Amino acid sequence: MSKIPDINEEINIPDGVKAEYNDNALSISGEKGSLMRVFNHPHVNVKVSNNKIIISCKNPRRKEKAISYTFVSHIKNMIHGVLKGYEYKMKTVFSHFPIKTNVEGDEFLIQNFLGERSPRRAKILEGVKVESKGDDVTVTGIDKEKVGQTVANIERATAVKKRDIRVFQDGVYRTMKARRD
Repeated sequence: MSKIPDINEEINIPDGVKAEYNDNALSISGEKGSLMRVFNHPHVNVKVSNNKIIISCKNPRRKEKAISYTFVSHIKNMIHGVLKGYEYKMKTVFSHFPIKTNVEGDEFLIQNFLGERSPRRAKILEGVKVESKGDDVTVTGIDKEKVGQTVANIERATAVKKRDIRVFQDGVYRTMKARRD
């Protein structure tokens, strides 16, 4: 069995981004806002120094290696979020009954879905902005997980039940997903 080499990943902090690591919590702030997340594992170390975030692990097992690179991905997503943000595009599709969508507080309302009298509701998470113009819906925010979960909430609210889904393809569907370049 071969030994897995030590992990020592460095993430450069771009200009305009500030990072602090205190009590297992990493705070990253940039021009779009700030994000905070707890990175806590007994064998994986996170450190901020010299405009770099360093994730290290000595003698990692398979699980520690996976957790280390998960931390790296989360940190890169946080940096991208505070610099550029995330945006998903969605489209309202209907063939039987015209669907009307709008935002009320922290809920996304889908009215007249399959001719239903009461509107279907999808939760909009904190820090996420949803805009509805005609058939187009735009979901934006700086936290990739919250933006993605809001999109999933909207898609899930329009699930067709007790009907043939090959015929009733009405709903609000994601057409463009957020990417990190």
